[in-house]
Amino acid sequence: MAGLSFALLEERAVLAVSGPERRPFLQGLVSNDVGKIGPQRAIYAALLTAQGKYLHDFFMAEEEEAIWIEAERERLSDLERRLLLYRLRAKVAIEKRPDLAAAQIFGGEQAALFSLPQDPGAARGFAGGIVFRDPRLPALGARALFPRSQGRAALVALGLREVDAALYDRHRLLLGVPDGSRDLVIEKSTLLEAGFDELNGIDWEKGCYLGQELTARTKYRGLVKRRLVPVAIEGPPPPPGTIVTSEGGEIGEMRSSRGDRGIALIRIEALSAKGPFAAAEARLILERPFWIRLAEGKDAGNPP
Repeated sequence: MAGLSFALLEERAVLAVSGPERRPFLQGLVSNDVGKIGPQRAIYAALLTAQGKYLHDFFMAEEEEAIWIEAERERLSDLERRLLLYRLRAKVAIEKRPDLAAAQIFGGEQAALFSLPQDPGAARGFAGGIVFRDPRLPALGARALFPRSQGRAALVALGLREVDAALYDRHRLLLGVPDGSRDLVIEKSTLLEAGFDELNGIDWEKGCYLGQELTARTKYRGLVKRRLVPVAIEGPPPPPGTIVTSEGGEIGEMRSSRGDRGIALIRIEALSAKGPFAAAEARLILERPFWIRLAEGKDAGNPP
């Protein structure tokens, strides 16, 4: 499988939600349709405040009579605490699974290797766990969740090359895909400015969930004014929060970066400007990823 690599994602961890009421419990909380999860399908979703602001985003897959929620390791206890607050009398159990690891498989045609259909989130069992096409964007590759004791060996046995997680991070930056709280501000960011609609993180037909009313209002009233987009960086990488300017005026701010690639939150009207754009001592080149849809129904590829 030439070109295929995998990276173990040590900054990710897993919560398991089990019990007979796990599906209805989670369905009333998260932005995507929990009913779609099964042995052959995983989803991407988020937990919001009642005001529709970002708290957590994660992958959700079903394995071992439980729904595995793969999220940021450093914030896993906060996610667990919030879920427990909403549990009330629901017949569910929530526990951390430190025995499980996450890996991203990218750089080639991983769907053929794992006999996965082309559908976003298409899944199958693998190495005592599960592997699934990244539900956000096919170009990102595939995700695998498996016991630490056997997952790496199983991937190597398939002929995949192990690489540092920094290479995957650069891959997702090139595609302009946000990475949790590195790119979204907790209790401030909205899902639509982060591309969750295009990245299959919202189900508009599922009914009520926490923050649903505000999220829907933002979409149908066209209230999205800023978007996260990839940037090429010439000069020292600006720290997150650095103001992005054009001709002396503020147009946004930097979020995560690695070397000469990054993501910035930019006012939509500034995306059609020619620049120059700057952040601290660096010059920026704004890009529009092929998958993004801007306001007023305009699809945007890279500008000519």
